[in-house]
Amino acid sequence: MSHPPPARPPALDIPSLLRHPPPLVLLVALASLVIQFFPAWRSTLLYDRAAIAQGEIWRIWTGHLVHFGWAHLLVDAGLLLIVGWIAANQHPWFMRRALVLMPAFISASMYWLEPGLARYGGLSAFNLGVLLYLAAQGWRRDWTDWFWPAVIAIYIGEMVYEHYRGGQGGGAIRFDDPGVSVATGAHLAAAGYVLLVLGVMRVGASGRKTPGPEI
Repeated sequence: MSHPPPARPPALDIPSLLRHPPPLVLLVALASLVIQFFPAWRSTLLYDRAAIAQGEIWRIWTGHLVHFGWAHLLVDAGLLLIVGWIAANQHPWFMRRALVLMPAFISASMYWLEPGLARYGGLSAFNLGVLLYLAAQGWRRDWTDWFWPAVIAIYIGEMVYEHYRGGQGGGAIRFDDPGVSVATGAHLAAAGYVLLVLGVMRVGASGRKTPGPEI
């Protein structure tokens, strides 16, 4: 006797998400907002290659909290609240570590691989990394779902477009500094971090499935 396949659970349980606000994600968004109210702090907190070389290591993390204008902040903080809220509830192990490790990984990648990049600010690369992780995990749960492959395809398309536009992107965000452009390398670094995490998780899962020796 055949049975109908079980109904898939909803991808997002919005009421449950709203009942569990992620403190660390909210703290990061609040810190970015506070920094935006004090423009004089930018020079102290921004990712600045020369300053980092002189030992101002905190910029590796705080640079991601600095934004070039209110439009830049609203887009980045808004996306963080969406993807960060979801990731913190569905993948807390990943999110807790990503808040510390991913900004450092992105900054280190820019420092060593993009010596010509003097300044960087914003949460966009971090956000895209979290989004890519959510997409990868969502697709892994259901390979027939078109939504997550579409998200990954859009992510890759955006990277390619930014590369060929020389970092200008789609021009959706107007920075308050005309010398600032989209840092495609930072977004690629975020993708690299996520791929590294997924690889480590896969190796760890394979190791747990390997039967031990008989005694």
